Amino acid sequence: MQEKSVSNRFNLNHGMAFAYRLGDFVEKTVGNAITASHLEAPVPEGDISDGAWYRLPVSEGLSGDGSEYYVYVRQGTSRHLCIFFSGGGMAWNEYTAARPVSGGKLTAGMPNYYWNNLRPFTQIMNIRVGLTDLVNPLNPFKDWSFLIVTYATGDLHVGENDFPYTAEDGSQQIVHFHGRRNFRAAMEHAVVYFPDPDKLLIAGDSAGAFAVPALTDEILSRYYPKCTDATLFSDSGQLLYPHWKRTARDVWKTENRLWKAIHTPNITMDWYHILFKKYGDSLRYLYASSTHDYLLSAYYNDVIRKTYTTDEDVQEAFFEQLKDIVKDFKELTEHSGIFINQWKNLAVYPGLRGGTIHTAVRQPYFFVKSRNGSTMAQWLFDAVEGKVYDKGTRLLKA
Repeated sequence: MQEKSVSNRFNLNHGMAFAYRLGDFVEKTVGNAITASHLEAPVPEGDISDGAWYRLPVSEGLSGDGSEYYVYVRQGTSRHLCIFFSGGGMAWNEYTAARPVSGGKLTAGMPNYYWNNLRPFTQIMNIRVGLTDLVNPLNPFKDWSFLIVTYATGDLHVGENDFPYTAEDGSQQIVHFHGRRNFRAAMEHAVVYFPDPDKLLIAGDSAGAFAVPALTDEILSRYYPKCTDATLFSDSGQLLYPHWKRTARDVWKTENRLWKAIHTPNITMDWYHILFKKYGDSLRYLYASSTHDYLLSAYYNDVIRKTYTTDEDVQEAFFEQLKDIVKDFKELTEHSGIFINQWKNLAVYPGLRGGTIHTAVRQPYFFVKSRNGSTMAQWLFDAVEGKVYDKGTRLLKA
């Protein structure tokens, strides 16, 4: 793409146009390198081999821009299964729907809210890092099976709507909020590959963290009713917004059960409350966050000030809200487990500097000892084995 066309399309100055081209070039280069190498997860032909990652096309699924949808699967040596909901932003109105993520937009500092398709580059966000780095000898989950419910719909995995919007270039487009349809189609494949797990970890990061309380009931009641050993883990699922009910009902068009359960700006806890009401302490409930999440604070800033940037003030507001969420978790059940970290954000994207990291479960941080003296890997593994405890909550008293 030439600089003139980039500048005209997005009204960018010379420096921003250069940054856009650079980010777009890097994304394409990385994607092409994955495609041209053994690193790209293959499509299975028949059974899947133990230990290998596969990219499984889901013909019934649809990414946000109408392109193909697929998930990742891995057969372990045990009957333990992790169902992981991927993150990738969110779109809650026409403005945000019109601004999907791209490498160019990230480096140019342009508003970008959600991934709207799957491509080779997005593989690095989904497998072989953190929890899914299954060749790492430090990973206590290396014998587990995995279903990675990928995400490219902007609807927290719960939507069932085709939503029209006006794109930045003025064209009329549609985003397919098909998150729940994709999830259901993925689960139909999961029960074929993993028919009888004896232990479940239902986890998610970022947007996927919201999906954990929203969709766990369906996993347990519809797909794995015989499994009575389940742990739930949301990593960084915090965004207070007063219009979640309207978004869920009218924009994403979730099932009635989900939008009717929303009574506060905290959609995560609203969904955890309806889940706990049914299952109580028969499930294990875990939550993790950094103290001043640079990315979620930028989303919150956009909600309250219509500016997709982060700074010390909005990061401090995030910190105060995090205290309330942790308190709510402990009031939900005293047996919940909390992991708080304070790892610094090293991102250099314009407007997204400072604060602390966004998610750790699928990052190298998963294996790093934090100031609380524990790795997230060990804390999470202890929890699925029945030993649930808190780490890092003293950071909330700073």
